[in-house]
Amino acid sequence: MEEKPYINNDEYYYSIIRKNIKELRKKYNLTQQALADKIDMSREYICDIENEKRGKHPTVAVLGRIADSLEISIKDLFNE
Repeated sequence: MEEKPYINNDEYYYSIIRKNIKELRKKYNLTQQALADKIDMSREYICDIENEKRGKHPTVAVLGRIADSLEISIKDLFNE
């Protein structure tokens, strides 16, 4: 059976997650600080996640906390 190559690299998927977190946070009128407070993290950590240049890669647990705080499904963070 022929193995399929990866179509995208990790950064591609993190960029989708990063964009969705930022857009959803703004949609719900939350500042980075407000979201950070809801998930018991620092504002700097949220900034690191949203800022591509900082290269922070959130864990699945953090993504779950963000999704829960926004009252969405974690899968919504992966929508292109």
